[in-house]
Amino acid sequence: MWILFAVGSALFAGLTSILAKCGIRNTDSNVATALRTIVVLIFSWMMVLIVGSQNTIGDLNVRTLVFLCLSGIATGASWLCYFRALQIGDINKVTPIDKSSVVLTMLLAFILLGEEISLLKFISMILIGGGTLLMIQKKENTLHQQKNGKESHVWLFYALGSAVFASLTAILGKIGIENVESNLGTAIRTGVVLVMAWIVVFISKKQNTIKDIDKKSWIFLILSGFATGGSWICYYRALQMGPASVVVPIDKLSILVTVTFSYFVFHEKLSQKAAMGLLFIVAGTLLLVF
Repeated sequence: MWILFAVGSALFAGLTSILAKCGIRNTDSNVATALRTIVVLIFSWMMVLIVGSQNTIGDLNVRTLVFLCLSGIATGASWLCYFRALQIGDINKVTPIDKSSVVLTMLLAFILLGEEISLLKFISMILIGGGTLLMIQKKENTLHQQKNGKESHVWLFYALGSAVFASLTAILGKIGIENVESNLGTAIRTGVVLVMAWIVVFISKKQNTIKDIDKKSWIFLILSGFATGGSWICYYRALQMGPASVVVPIDKLSILVTVTFSYFVFHEKLSQKAAMGLLFIVAGTLLLVF
């Protein structure tokens, strides 16, 4: 059953990237993240009320709350980095780097959670890591950058930051939801992300830009929030039931959804090298599943 939840997480996560890319074209990425998180929070607590897990809040111990909060902080940092990278980089280049968190997560699961690294998992790590490297491409200069003789690699650093924080999110989240109903754990973490996201918005003094967001961007931001909520609920349910070293790679198969939609929506094409990298990533993930 946990495999189905992991696959559901991948599908929703893939949609999230596309919808968010559409929503942040003309919107500050930090503001967009903060607004999307409101939608995710509402969606998460709706699920808590539906399953009736709100009555178990009083049973949470300090250790669980600490790890849920730390996981939320890591998630917020990952989101802020990821959507900033999406805003200034091509989705086909940003997404593979973000998905490289798989390898780091598997290593951390071995070190911190005691999950076994078998020969099959090791081969999978090599395939996923190698595939990620093949998919990382140099972003072409924009006309503005060409005129100024500058080339921006900032998107790469944001994408790498997203990957590192995503790995920490998975490990901290796995520990934090061990004795918690997964929907309740997701809702609590989302509250932490919301606070963190709005703090960043006010620090950067971007709150005044909300009034400039057009109707189309609002629609995509709200839809991406629902997609994120669906992905999180499936993801943390899968994490609660299955090993993090396998759940995370399956979740990262969202790259297939992202690449497919980016081709039709943004007309972003994969090079032969990048396509080979994608094949390696998929092969490595399927090895873990079967």
